[in-house]
Amino acid sequence: MKKRFLSVLLCASMAAVSLAACSSGASSSTATTAAPQTTAAQAETTAKAEETTVKTPGASGEKLVVGFAQIGQESGWRDAETLSIQTYASENGDKVELLFADAQQKQENQIKAIKNFIEQGVDVIGLAPVVETGWDQVFAEAKEAGIPIILLDRRADVGEDLYATFIGSDFIEEGKMAAKEMAKLIGENGKIVELEGTVGASAATDRKAGFDDEIKASYPGIEIVASQTGDFTRAQGKEVMESFLKSNKDIKGVYAHNDDMALGAIEAIKEAGLKPGEDIKIVSIDGVRGIFEAMAAGEANCTVECNPLLGPLLFETAAKLKAGQSVDKWVKSVDGVFTADMAAKVLPDRKY
Repeated sequence: MKKRFLSVLLCASMAAVSLAACSSGASSSTATTAAPQTTAAQAETTAKAEETTVKTPGASGEKLVVGFAQIGQESGWRDAETLSIQTYASENGDKVELLFADAQQKQENQIKAIKNFIEQGVDVIGLAPVVETGWDQVFAEAKEAGIPIILLDRRADVGEDLYATFIGSDFIEEGKMAAKEMAKLIGENGKIVELEGTVGASAATDRKAGFDDEIKASYPGIEIVASQTGDFTRAQGKEVMESFLKSNKDIKGVYAHNDDMALGAIEAIKEAGLKPGEDIKIVSIDGVRGIFEAMAAGEANCTVECNPLLGPLLFETAAKLKAGQSVDKWVKSVDGVFTADMAAKVLPDRKY
């Protein structure tokens, strides 16, 4: 009701501007903006968004309009999620419209994008939060505008009344599964190191808690001798692993919060003259093609899958919200555990 009223006011204002322009012989135009784009596909999506005029959400016969604020491109997993979202929107262009913003790993860019989506009057806002905290005000603004928010693959530390649902994995359980696999690989004894994700990100916080708590509770013979953020990137994963190797002897295993950091660690281990997968066991999370290739080559041992192909689920859930239907507060994605002996068989069918 509030959005319809705001749309009426906006239309009236636009009409007034148009009359003023006519009387002065000037012309006017409006355009929407989003956070900076970093790929050709995302630039094309932004160009389409800039041509979009303000609509009245939910009006009969209109497309489902979703504004999505992505974290950035820190990993192959993130790229796969982005592609899943953009592909679904492209293949269903007669029914849905996507306004996409790449925040380039900056929370302020995501907040700006959300504010733009609110101004544009989208039906639903989707967000993969860079970090957990700092969202209360902008989420409240979306709620005031009557626009539901879907959290995708990462949580935000806000009251449950400020978002509609979370779509994603159980990160704590992923950490526990990784701990069990690591224990098997090193015989429940030895020194290991941990490559953490972005500080403040729910995936990093929960994957660490799940892993560390399981190791402490169930495997007293295993010692985590070093733990440091690699910011979910391959380059940082390599850099941190190089530091670990210089300051810690007899490392038997590496647990990485995502595959990209694990792949960086593999590079560091090889440059140190050691054999990854043999001298130092590698366990990570995500399940991207690169880690399956590493497992098939004997350079990694296990990955706990976190499915990034969430595009269809995002739009299906958004359609329900627009229609006024209720949705679960947590829509869980389907994941699994893959070990090196399975890699060669399943690699040809991997979609990301």
